[in-house]
Amino acid sequence: MLKAIIFDCDGVIADTEPIHMAALARVLAEEGIMLREEDYFAHYLALDDRGCFTTALAGGGRTLTQEQLSAMIRRKAEYVEPAMRSGLKILPGAAELIRLASEVYPLAVASGALRAEIELVLKYGGLRDRFRVIVSAEDVPRGKPHPDPFLKACELLNALTGDHIEAAECLVIEDSIHGIRAAHQAGMRCLAVSNSYPGEKLSEADHIVDSLTGLSLRDAQALFNA
Repeated sequence: MLKAIIFDCDGVIADTEPIHMAALARVLAEEGIMLREEDYFAHYLALDDRGCFTTALAGGGRTLTQEQLSAMIRRKAEYVEPAMRSGLKILPGAAELIRLASEVYPLAVASGALRAEIELVLKYGGLRDRFRVIVSAEDVPRGKPHPDPFLKACELLNALTGDHIEAAECLVIEDSIHGIRAAHQAGMRCLAVSNSYPGEKLSEADHIVDSLTGLSLRDAQALFNA
């Protein structure tokens, strides 16, 4: 039985992946590393900032101290925030589904973005009060493709609601391959929306849709009836 829904943020709720890609590319360029768009979608999209910078620098044979890593994350955040404030867009169907689902189920966001970035998206969309829990990059030691963000979201939902929600009773809504794998490693079912990748690349999901527009709770509940 479906008891809770966990949303990714970037590429599911808001069209922020281009903003994150541009900010990441800018910081890496300052470090002498060029980031191609195809590489971002192939290797970086689902990673949090720690994973992105560690992966990129390791590819160039460089290692980062914690201080250097923190400084690069701060620089990226400084580029992301003004870009979001001037060009943020909520993806089709996302706000409608969130409002509908929040009337029936406790909702969480589990994202590799920073908390301030998630809060900005939700406030912009008028959706902040719809979510009981936010799990950001700062809240878990390991981001996607590890299951930690989704397991943390389930844990916090249980603590807040007093319910006993099992991982198997959670539906994750994702847009990335790593996100789907993280959801399954957490023991959760996953609905994928092809906002960032074509549907054929998301074949590991339990169900794939082209858009959240028109998606009903009955569609989500049907994934738990098999």
